Amino acid sequence: MLVLLPPSEGKAASGRGAPLKPESLSLPALSEARAAVLDELVGLCQGDEEKAREVLGLSEGLRGEIAKNAALRTAGARPAGEIYTGVLYDALGLATLDAAARRRARQWLLVFSGLWGAVRVNDRIPSYRCSMGVKLPGLGALGTHWRGPMASALPEVAGGGLVLDLRSSAYAAAWRPKGELAGRTATVRVLHAPTRKVVSHFNKATKGRIVRSLLEAGAAPAGPAELVEALRDLGYVVEAEAPGGSAGRAWSLDVLVDEIH
Repeated sequence: MLVLLPPSEGKAASGRGAPLKPESLSLPALSEARAAVLDELVGLCQGDEEKAREVLGLSEGLRGEIAKNAALRTAGARPAGEIYTGVLYDALGLATLDAAARRRARQWLLVFSGLWGAVRVNDRIPSYRCSMGVKLPGLGALGTHWRGPMASALPEVAGGGLVLDLRSSAYAAAWRPKGELAGRTATVRVLHAPTRKVVSHFNKATKGRIVRSLLEAGAAPAGPAELVEALRDLGYVVEAEAPGGSAGRAWSLDVLVDEIH
């Protein structure tokens, strides 16, 4: 099983570990595309600060993120699972999983990123600020930049199993499973059951809890139909829409939760 996650907007500090070693990152097929974004981002942030702030869409209060990006090559690196914070990652609680569940997390989870393309939770990266919606002056829209490299690398990473896609729309634009692989993919919405509306904080927290539940249970469903049953067995209320006769479409799952927390 492959679980696709968005990154968090906010990130933990890099710390004092050894600096980034790009060659050590998973998915080496993305190395050239990563180097292009890293070069462009560091150069932008080492130059005109106002231009960098405008390109990155940063408020005045986030001006310090520019200096962070300028020092990406020398900043300490930590496992991505420690760098990414926020609602989804708090609910996922990687640090509190038992050894077997942590091993599954290293195998199953793939975090999408405007800077790195996609990384495993054990890949060591520095803290950074660069969303997938950014348009860098020399590369253009990052979602477009990553589309070709992802299309080449991700089908092999996905293999023959289930793909559970929990990404937000900006990150989903960088790679969409196609053909037979799309039929093995399930996207998830989390709805407040009484209103049937998506609530952002609630949506992220529930997705984090879903992933944690699957990791702890060791559930490895073979496909979307088996995922629906696994989630129901874990106590979730799930409504599923299969793609039917439409080739190249993913399954759509709605997880209904009564309480917002």
